[in-house]
Amino acid sequence: MKSRLIVFIALVGLLSACGKKNQETKPTRKDVIETVFASGILEAKNTYTLKAQTDGYLSAVNFEEGQIVSAGKILAVVDNKESGFNRESAGELYSIAQANTQSNAPALLQAQNDINLNKQKMEQDHVQWQRYKKLWESNSIAKIDLENSELQYKTSKTNYESSLENYREIKQQAEQQVISNRALKEVNTVVLSKNQIKAQKSGKVYKKYKQTGDYVTRGEAIALIGEPADIYARVNVDESNIGKIKVGQEALVQLNTHKDKTYKGTVAEILPAFDESTQSFICKITFNEALDFSIVNTQLQCNITVATAKNALLIPRNFVDFGGFVQVKDKKEKVKITIKFASSDWVQVLSGITDSTILITENIEANEIVTSEVGSQLKP
Repeated sequence: MKSRLIVFIALVGLLSACGKKNQETKPTRKDVIETVFASGILEAKNTYTLKAQTDGYLSAVNFEEGQIVSAGKILAVVDNKESGFNRESAGELYSIAQANTQSNAPALLQAQNDINLNKQKMEQDHVQWQRYKKLWESNSIAKIDLENSELQYKTSKTNYESSLENYREIKQQAEQQVISNRALKEVNTVVLSKNQIKAQKSGKVYKKYKQTGDYVTRGEAIALIGEPADIYARVNVDESNIGKIKVGQEALVQLNTHKDKTYKGTVAEILPAFDESTQSFICKITFNEALDFSIVNTQLQCNITVATAKNALLIPRNFVDFGGFVQVKDKKEKVKITIKFASSDWVQVLSGITDSTILITENIEANEIVTSEVGSQLKP
């Protein structure tokens, strides 16, 4: 029967205990599998947390756990009257700004009247100036009178041009106010729409966090939603083992709710960033067959196969002394062996002894090699 054994990498010490003396053994050949242990949870593809985008009391919650919702569906409504008032006020200001750009707007009417009056005055002064020029040519008036009439004309012309510029400025300011108030209206429309909490993607409601009447703040979770047809295992792998994990490796998954059953899976993705919250790397494992239990956030544990060794040479671990030495029968000096894997019961030997070597314990049967656990496993 294959047993699950923790793999140890470095031999760093030896604890002595009493045991039987001079036991003998020979190396044995077995296939071994190195696995990496990881724990995690079940998660649905494209899972996201639906959150409130504004503060207020929930006046409606239109969903239940397990319900399938479509993208854009209004799942909850926040009673935030302030945003409604702001939207109404912004709409009224926008209407006023639009009216101020019309030709019959009071400011533009006044500016247009100024233009008409200044134009009329300019035309009259021009006629007067031309008349004075003719009188000057006939020596009927003094030169000072001609110069005064010319100055009067130029002044009225300047006033006329200023009134034209004033009209353009008033018109431009009114149009700018329209743009500003339209933007304010649109912003407040968006803010008001945030009172309606809508599903961003279609999916199944896996968790309902709030009820009607609850007070929520911006960013507070309302529901957990994901795709029900695609459930995978999200597992945490520690730093010492992540280098062994590759996409496509086989994994055996055991749910904490079904500890008597094992599910086969495959490493589908290794997330590229270290997860600070769990102090580990995240891997996604897809299942080879549909699960018969698919409640997200269910805790699980798994073993990912990272290496295999066919016909490996194995010896019982209690025959290995401190520093990786073994006692060979009929030899005085201990023999140094090269080890690849070690577990609580078995050691894989690469060199130093052969299949026919006879080992003795010399009172080390109960000794335990103190090593550094890396969280992977060996199955002989």
